Amino acid sequence: MSKAKSNKRKSSFKKEVTQWIFIFMIGAALYASGYHTEVIGRLQSVLLYTGIMQPDTDESIMHGQRAEYNMPLLTVDGDRIYLSEFEGKTIFMNLWATWCPPCIAEMPNIQRLYNDVKDNEDVVFVMASLDREPQKAWDFVERKEFTFPVYSVIAKPKVYDSSVVPTTYVISPQGDIVMEHQGMAKYDTEAFKDFLTSVSGQ
Repeated sequence: MSKAKSNKRKSSFKKEVTQWIFIFMIGAALYASGYHTEVIGRLQSVLLYTGIMQPDTDESIMHGQRAEYNMPLLTVDGDRIYLSEFEGKTIFMNLWATWCPPCIAEMPNIQRLYNDVKDNEDVVFVMASLDREPQKAWDFVERKEFTFPVYSVIAKPKVYDSSVVPTTYVISPQGDIVMEHQGMAKYDTEAFKDFLTSVSGQ
C-alpha cells in the first residue's frame, strides 16, 4: 500500500471517529438536559404526519368491557376528582407521560382534535398523566401551550391497566369502552371525529 493511500485511509478514519464523537456528545447533551425525549418524540411525529398510524375503531373495540368510573384524578389546581364526574358523556381518555416519546409525538394531533370538537358538550377529554410528579406534567403542558384538560392519575383501575404508554380509550355515554388503542396514533382525522360523533349518538 502506498504512503498516500495509507494517509488517506487514516484521515478518513479520523474523520469518521470525529463525527461519531460529535454525535455522541450531542446525544449525551440532550440526555443530560432532558430534551432527548422531546427530540425523539418530534421525529416520531413525522411518522404520524403521514397518516399511516391511525386508531382502528372497529378492530380495537373491547366488546363487553365496561368502564370503571371510580378512578381518582388530580386536577391542575390540586383538587381530587373522579372519572365519574364525566359519566354520561363520551370520554376520550389518553394515558401518557412526559418521559414517553410516542406520547409527545401524538400530542399535537390530539390538540388539533380537541380544538375541532371542544365545543361539543357531549365529548370530554381526559389527558391522564402517569408521571410520578404531577408538576412535571403541568409544566410540560404549559410550556407546549396545550389547552386540553390534563389530570394526574392517582390510581388506575384494572380495566385501564395497560402496559403500553400511550394508551387511549374512548368510553361511550352508556359506560362501554368502545375503543382501546395502544401506542401512538393520529386522531385528528375526519374518520375519527365521525367516530366520536357516532359514539355520542349525534
